[in-house]
Amino acid sequence: MLNHLHVWLFLIGSIVLACNEVELSRHSDEDVLLATVDNKTLFLSELDGMLPENTSSGDSVKIINAYVERWIRKSLLMQEAEKNIPQDLNIDELVRDYRASLIQHSYEQVLVERELDSLITKRELSEFYEKNKEQYQLDAPIIRCRFIKLPKNAPAVSEIRSLWGKNEPEEKNKLLELCMNNASEYLLADSIWYKVDIIEKSLPKGTISNNNIGSRNAFTIQDGDFLYLFRLLELVNRKEIAPLSYIENQAAKVILHRRKIKLLEDKKEELYEQQTNNIRVYPFNGQFEN
Repeated sequence: MLNHLHVWLFLIGSIVLACNEVELSRHSDEDVLLATVDNKTLFLSELDGMLPENTSSGDSVKIINAYVERWIRKSLLMQEAEKNIPQDLNIDELVRDYRASLIQHSYEQVLVERELDSLITKRELSEFYEKNKEQYQLDAPIIRCRFIKLPKNAPAVSEIRSLWGKNEPEEKNKLLELCMNNASEYLLADSIWYKVDIIEKSLPKGTISNNNIGSRNAFTIQDGDFLYLFRLLELVNRKEIAPLSYIENQAAKVILHRRKIKLLEDKKEELYEQQTNNIRVYPFNGQFEN
């Protein structure tokens, strides 16, 4: 990338930096000083790899200009932070702890990717649901339904209406095909649960709501532009337990998280057992030195 930068290197001399008229000067035959803030310096080589391939000279200058301005402000903020650092703050200890956390986190990610079983069976989901379903009480009604919003002038209106109440697979597939080509909106997947307010937004105002959905089993209505067909298949009311199919994704995430925790804890115990001979524990008698 530096070879690419050398093509337009002479243009850098024209960049004006908002840093008390600091002028660019060569650091070596292979580098250029871009900015300084007190004793901090920014050289062109530090931007190696930042520019996309085939970037024009003009665009490269703009990108570097913007980077330099951000670097100056970041350096000034760091300078101010260093002046106001608490006297009792142990930076070296914080850096060690942070480094250790990064290393551990990186290893845990590798371990999880390599060893965590991510396959969850229907039986596991069902067992989890039976043990934990009281935690999944609904705060709003959910429904399974069929719904079509169709322009009144759509060429397939009559055919869609004739297929609307049919349940044979061939007829349902034909209805789906017609909706794909004619409807503004449609929901024809019988197994999917929706919050009522999601469907409510697609219907004329006041048609359905959380309060009246129990009495709106099926209807066909129209307004100035659209025909609306709706059929309620199943309703689960507020404060009732959500069905497994509604919380399945949440349940799967919890199961995987628990597996991950167990995997990591088991690995700690395995390492402990393997390294027992290398571990020394010095009993503490409760006495602190003054």
